[in-house]
Amino acid sequence: MALAVIFVRLKASNKPVTIKKILIPPMGMATGFLMFVAPAVRVPILWALIAFLVGWFLFSYPLIRSTKFEVSEGHIFAKRSKSFVVILFVLLIVRTVLHQVIDEYVSIPQSGALFFLLAFGMIVRWRIFMLKQYRTIEASGALNSDPITPQTPNQP
Repeated sequence: MALAVIFVRLKASNKPVTIKKILIPPMGMATGFLMFVAPAVRVPILWALIAFLVGWFLFSYPLIRSTKFEVSEGHIFAKRSKSFVVILFVLLIVRTVLHQVIDEYVSIPQSGALFFLLAFGMIVRWRIFMLKQYRTIEASGALNSDPITPQTPNQP
């Protein structure tokens, strides 16, 4: 599954970025909060807050550092970072190791809930950063700076 995510992220950099493409992943992921309806998944609020904040401050940082946009042909594209794939693999390995440690102290459903919160914190902060960067580029007028091709007058 992790390889599929990496492949999809790499393919996405070939298409222009839009606000919708920035906002849909965290909004779709937010439906995962429905898991907390099940009592077996619930964790103490302090644990949930810590997991979210670890994702927000620690795990989002490498993604933010490796995300850059560029303007081409009047569209905004995510610039491919050579380190992006490495960062995703390192995050996967760290998450797997943490999962093994945490599983000794909490149940599997609770562990899943904590890692969901960690991932949600990471994705939300990363996407907020992307949205701010996107809007900065939009506001700068860089999208409209493409040379205008002269039009020939209509001939009768």
